[in-house]
Amino acid sequence: MTDGPAAPPAAPPHSLFDDVQGLLTGTLLAALGIVLFRHAGMVTGGLVGVAFVAHYATGLPVGALLFAINLPFYWLAWRRLGARFTMKTLVTVTLLSFAVELIPRWLVIGALDPLFAVIAGGLLVGVGLVILFRHRASLGGLSVLVLWLQERFGWRAGHVQLAIDLAILLCAWPLVDASRLALSVVGAAALNLALAANHRAGRYTAF
Repeated sequence: MTDGPAAPPAAPPHSLFDDVQGLLTGTLLAALGIVLFRHAGMVTGGLVGVAFVAHYATGLPVGALLFAINLPFYWLAWRRLGARFTMKTLVTVTLLSFAVELIPRWLVIGALDPLFAVIAGGLLVGVGLVILFRHRASLGGLSVLVLWLQERFGWRAGHVQLAIDLAILLCAWPLVDASRLALSVVGAAALNLALAANHRAGRYTAF
């Protein structure tokens, strides 16, 4: 006599092909979302948001700023999440840094409604992050910290990310007008809704 249904078998680990397509797909979706944000003159959260603020303040390319700002966080990734995660994240951030500068050359955007930009952009980045998290990678920076906090303490990634993102958006107040900042908050909410709804501790185990 058994006490209940048997636990499902553990999912097999991702193959190299699984990881490659996952990293490319997640990075592409995130890059598309970031391009929508930038085209509409919005801000977002995380270190991408920090890169946006620095871009608006200095005029330097978002891709280069994103790559440079992420550099100090690889130490945390290496210490807390391992060499494999760190290398995947380094590859992902490098690809993202190039993609956000190259996509506008390949995809010319005409009229873009700001509300659509922040909602679609937020969802694209959120889903991209979910894919990357499930393949043991991230967009670097605060995503590394958020993922470690979820694995260490069980805090939902979306909720932690939202709190950090709101703080970053407040820092953008002197550089972005009130209407765009309000829409940027909507975009941050859309991004973190995608995270909170689709990436929960223990729900996905195919590491």
